Amino acid sequence: MMSDIKVKIKHLYKIFGSNPTAMVNHVKNGISKQELLSQYRHVLGLKDVNINVPARGVQVIMGLSGSGKSTLIRHINRLIEPTDGEIIVDGKNVLKMNINELRDFRRHTLSMVFQKFALLPHYTVMDNVAYGLKVQNIPIEKARQRSQKWIDRVGLSGFEYNYPAQLSGGMQQRVGLARALATDAEILLMDEAFSALDPLIRTDMQDILLDLQEELHKTIIFITHDLDEALRIGDNIAILRDGEVVQQGTPQEIVLHPADDYVNDFIKDINRARVLEVSSVMDDKLIDHGPDIDINMVIEEALPRLSAMTAPKGVVTQDGKAVGSVCLDRMVAAIARPKSTSNSKTIYS
Repeated sequence: MMSDIKVKIKHLYKIFGSNPTAMVNHVKNGISKQELLSQYRHVLGLKDVNINVPARGVQVIMGLSGSGKSTLIRHINRLIEPTDGEIIVDGKNVLKMNINELRDFRRHTLSMVFQKFALLPHYTVMDNVAYGLKVQNIPIEKARQRSQKWIDRVGLSGFEYNYPAQLSGGMQQRVGLARALATDAEILLMDEAFSALDPLIRTDMQDILLDLQEELHKTIIFITHDLDEALRIGDNIAILRDGEVVQQGTPQEIVLHPADDYVNDFIKDINRARVLEVSSVMDDKLIDHGPDIDINMVIEEALPRLSAMTAPKGVVTQDGKAVGSVCLDRMVAAIARPKSTSNSKTIYS
């Protein structure tokens, strides 16, 4: 079930500097990121981060540059070692793994897709995709068969023996995605995987990821600074600022109930009609007539149904059964641009 927790990040701290362990108590006692730097010449990367990542879903971690999101994802496979805290995957504390356990964990449990593709330039597409299988000591012929399957799935048939320099950015990232999927890892770590791509190619890659996820049900931890991307692909979203989690929730919860002006500034310009579902504005009261509207339909799709039939209300259904009603006015009000929650201007740092 989606509610099963695959990854638990508990009270995670990361401080960069010559003596980070000695700085933890200062941070726990409330010293700010700026004060830690000015007084002690240490940089606060993460502060008391707690995130439960559901199995077989897409957990998005987002924030502006310097918020700590890329630092966080690199703790999960211990490319970065924490200053304090725990990371539990399938009940095992990653931070207590010895070298052999960690090597096994990286080879079989998770894969990573990088922003800058991280392909081996002297390897062909086939060899790049098969690289993780080679590390797993999979026989060459079997590795090539598995690699071919994923090359085909990401739309690169015919490019097996091209080199990365002969491919566009979007094609290179498809290679990176195929390489991550070929190992059959349960967890995919995707660090700004699509942010280096042009908008149209980026949307195409999002489509590919969503299609694959519908079939494969991987646990995906996806880093982005783009809220539109986060809302489109995320089942859950955690928003970071200065190394701290300022809000967590589903896309609908983030849009409907921003925690503060920092989050509100993120969401103010999005197309709310493409995010909010009928369930967020429905009434439990049943009505006798009106067009049927599925409870999980987004408002953008539901509005034309009422408008086309000049009906002020629709019958909300779930699995073919009437469960409530929804009115045109509430849908229109829900997609209006929100006002700021205070008069202060958010300062990004």
